[in-house]
Amino acid sequence: MKFPKISALLFALAPLSMVIAPLPAMAEVVANKDARTFIDTLAQEGFVILRNNDRKAGRLEFRRLLQQHFAVDAIGDRLINRWRNKITPAQYQAYKAAFPDYVLNLYADRLFDFAKADFRIIRAVERNNIGAVSTSVRQPGAAQPINSIWAVQRAGANYRVTNLTVGGINLSVTQSADFDSYIQRHGFDALVKFMKTPR
Repeated sequence: MKFPKISALLFALAPLSMVIAPLPAMAEVVANKDARTFIDTLAQEGFVILRNNDRKAGRLEFRRLLQQHFAVDAIGDRLINRWRNKITPAQYQAYKAAFPDYVLNLYADRLFDFAKADFRIIRAVERNNIGAVSTSVRQPGAAQPINSIWAVQRAGANYRVTNLTVGGINLSVTQSADFDSYIQRHGFDALVKFMKTPR
């Protein structure tokens, strides 16, 4: 079963830099000054990982980015919101445990395909700690860029990515529908088993 995975796509687009330029190896800081700066520096840090071209080390660094700068728990909960009151605590914990590795196993290696892409921030709006950052991604030789809107939210002193709309498609809504369909046909335990299956 193939899914247009929301969290994975959020994660896959994060490592693209606003422009391809020399960056210090393994940058450690993602700035939280405002929503625009957050997405810009998050992209730059991810791009440093891609330029390093060490896929084993890259997986560890991408895990760090995912844990620190994406609202993983909130995203995961949103995808199974319809089922939250129908599953047991054990099923819920199994799903939560499987979710981060599921994203990494599917997309960590594929991220390196974006090493030479051009990532540009078009505009950013923010109000009451919630922001929307519009971006454009163009692969070398591509006729048209992919336009996206990053939804971010400040939690305390830091921002987190909470959703992404790509080409007008809300990925959270799409992924939730896919999970619903899979659970209806196979059951919740089967979904978790699928998520744990090596790719």
